[in-house]
Amino acid sequence: MKHREKLTSRLGFLLISAGCAVGLGNVWRFPYITGQYGGAAFVLVYLFFLVILGLPIMTMEFAVGRGSQKSSSLSFDTLEPKGTKWHFIKYLSIMGNYVLMMFYTTVGGWMLNYFIKMATGQLAGLSATETAAVFDSMLASPFENVFFMMLVTILGFFICSKGLQNGVEKVSKWMMSSLFIIMIALVVRSFTLPDAIEGLKFFLIPDFHRMMDAGIFEVVFAAMSQAFFTLSIGIGSLAIFGSYLSKERRLFGESINITILDTAVALLSGLIIFPACFAFGIDVSSGPGLIFVTLPNVFTAMPFGTLWGSLFFIFLSFASFTTIIAVFESIVAFSIDLGMERKKAVLTHGFAILILSLPCALGFNVLSHIQPLGANTTIQDFLDFIVSSNLLPVGSLLYLMFCTQKYGWGWNNFLQEANTGKGIAFPSTKWMRRYVTVVLSIIVIFIFYQGYAERFSYPLNILLPIGIVIFVLIIPFHAYLTSKK
Repeated sequence: MKHREKLTSRLGFLLISAGCAVGLGNVWRFPYITGQYGGAAFVLVYLFFLVILGLPIMTMEFAVGRGSQKSSSLSFDTLEPKGTKWHFIKYLSIMGNYVLMMFYTTVGGWMLNYFIKMATGQLAGLSATETAAVFDSMLASPFENVFFMMLVTILGFFICSKGLQNGVEKVSKWMMSSLFIIMIALVVRSFTLPDAIEGLKFFLIPDFHRMMDAGIFEVVFAAMSQAFFTLSIGIGSLAIFGSYLSKERRLFGESINITILDTAVALLSGLIIFPACFAFGIDVSSGPGLIFVTLPNVFTAMPFGTLWGSLFFIFLSFASFTTIIAVFESIVAFSIDLGMERKKAVLTHGFAILILSLPCALGFNVLSHIQPLGANTTIQDFLDFIVSSNLLPVGSLLYLMFCTQKYGWGWNNFLQEANTGKGIAFPSTKWMRRYVTVVLSIIVIFIFYQGYAERFSYPLNILLPIGIVIFVLIIPFHAYLTSKK
């Protein structure tokens, strides 16, 4: 039997797993939805849901990976009771990782592209209108989108070809360490801007009146969604790193550490962006354009703005690239666990991702006439919807069922794996089991439903999610019937 690769250190596991969780949701989506929903008051609600929602599911995903010593392509085959069909979840996991990379590689390419634009002075001295035109021009260029998408894809798979320790772990350690150093430097610079204190007050002092004005239901759902999606749980992209981890540490404590690192990046992003916005009179709720249109103008107005802007976009590039590398490793591991050599797996999946990522890269120009979710939507919007509003919540629901039901892997097996080693144990009380089995499942189903409610009108917003949930529940229901025989 071929010896399974292992990480060289616990630090490597924490930084790779955090790199997978830390992505553009932390530094792109988090600041602007915080601005939309009232600043610090929203942050408190977000942190609450991060703890009660993200931590248990992350621990379960790690436990399935370490317990099986396989990627999600074989983990359910290994752990499922005989005769059950839990192994069908692997197809959802493989699909999730692939679809995520089919649009994430394009966005990662944007970050690298903007770093080059900023570093070479292409954005220096431009007005707000001219900066917006640069972004529109980038989207309209098939060459720019395809070139930078291919560049980050080739670089990511090249790193994976070097192996777990010499490629993925080494580069992730370097990038995550550099990311925090760059962020701290940018935070210090933001703090020294005029009127930075107003931005800090907005971000750090809760104002529940502003949160109520935004609408309490909208704020709660936005916080739940951000807490859920920021960790990329449910599609097995984290499970693979659990399979590389030794039995020395308890998994709940490790999940807490990764969540802290993930949250630190989001909070540091806010400490960079909000003081800068208030210093230059920028609307903090200006949406996704905050990164590509608004902030470049902020940097060009600063002394040594090219330097600070370049550091900001290389930080964004690192944040996106650590996620890309981690998910690529998960994809490559699918085939390695089935007996394929690493370099052959890299070539096979690398070529497939390059081809499958083309529609998204071309969806803003050559294929802009394709609007899958209605007027003014893009292929990227559709792919994001498939992952964020479908595969992540559905996958998380199945992980919850698999780890809590006696006709799945079961609560006792999950606890035994999660609590092996030193560190903080996953609570084994009856109330915790009831919480993750019933309450947490309801929360996940609610998030899933809201993804459709926001996108579609009646009756599709009712019929589609109900139909998908019923179809998904066939797997545990079959397991239940099998257990009765």
